[in-house]
This record gives sequence, C-alpha cells and structure tokens, in this order.
Amino acid sequence: MKILITAGPTREWLDPVRFISNPATGRLGYLLAAEGRKRGHDIILVSGPTRLEPPAGVVFVPVESARQMEEKVLQVFPEVDCLFMTAAVSDWRPRFRRNKIKHKKGIKLTLFPNPDILSVCGKNKRPDQVLIGFALETRNLIEEGKRKMREKRLDYILVNDPNFFGKEKGRHASLFISRKGKVIDLSNYSKEDISRFLFDHCLTICNNPSSLS
Repeated sequence: MKILITAGPTREWLDPVRFISNPATGRLGYLLAAEGRKRGHDIILVSGPTRLEPPAGVVFVPVESARQMEEKVLQVFPEVDCLFMTAAVSDWRPRFRRNKIKHKKGIKLTLFPNPDILSVCGKNKRPDQVLIGFALETRNLIEEGKRKMREKRLDYILVNDPNFFGKEKGRHASLFISRKGKVIDLSNYSKEDISRFLFDHCLTICNNPSSLS
C-alpha cells in the first residue's frame, strides 16, 4: 500500500526570530513511518520541524508552516490508500512582520485561522481510502473525539490528553475510537505499541473496507 503520514508540529512565524508552535515531538508519526517500511509499504512522511531522523526508505517531505503542510498533503493525498494525520498543526497564525518586533511592555497579535487539512481530505476521500485522525483534548475526550470524527469524516481517531507530549507507557490518556463508536483504551500502551496497533488496523481495513468497525 501507499501510505501518507504527517508528523511533528508546525511553526507560524511572527517575525524573523520568533514563532508560535507547540511541544509535539513527532515521535509517533516517525514510529508509524518506520513500522510501515518494515511491513513493506510505500511511505510518504510529511513532517514539521523535529529533532528526529527520518526512517530509511521513506519519502521524506520537510515542511514548516501549516499552509506548507496543506500544500504537500493535498498534492499526494489522491494517490494514497491511507492517511495517518499525526501532525500537531497550529490552529492559528499571526501576520508576519519582516522586521524584528522590538521589545515592548505589551503587544497585541491578530491571529488568523489555519487550514483544516484533515477536513479537506475527508471531503475529498475515495470510498476505499482510510483516514485516521489524531486529536489532543483536555476534557471530554470521547465526546470530542466522536464530534471531530463526524465533522472531518474520518474512519478512526486517536484522542490523547496533553501528557501524550513526550510521555510514555502508563502516563497519558489515549483512546482509539472507530466510526461506529467502538472505543479502545490505549493508555497503557507505549508509542511503539500504539504504532503497531494502528498499523494492524490500517492493514485490515485497507485490505477489506467492509470490515470497518
């Protein structure tokens, strides 16, 4: 299969020396890419800035901003069988100032919404494509996950709490939810375990779309 994986944070620059971002490490996306290659699939990894080395054998596409990620994802999405949207895409961006903003006691920023990449993919997906979304929530994880899955037309979603950033086994909440409402608690799984679990489901559904549950 041909599989597209997004990973890492995005950066939205305020001026030449400052940006808005988040603490996503990209590790789960890179683990998924490595697992996919190990299973013999063609992997395209579109990644925001991280300290990680891309796995050998993947097509690696580095990006920085949300709009750059949108451009690259939408270019290749029609060709793939499955999309794992693990990237923590910045929801907002400021207006870029070409010169450094001088130090002041206070500054007001106007923020503009970034594109919802996964929603665009959901609206344009083929019946045989599988979309797996990822969301970070601070409360009502199941309800928010199901809402996002409906709105974005996903097949599955993995919902985490903020402890997922940089945490490992047993220290984060991770709930895997299917389109039919089935919830599997992966909170005791390491990120390596989660990557293998997700790929097992991807393989099953991509090979037999009618088995979606």
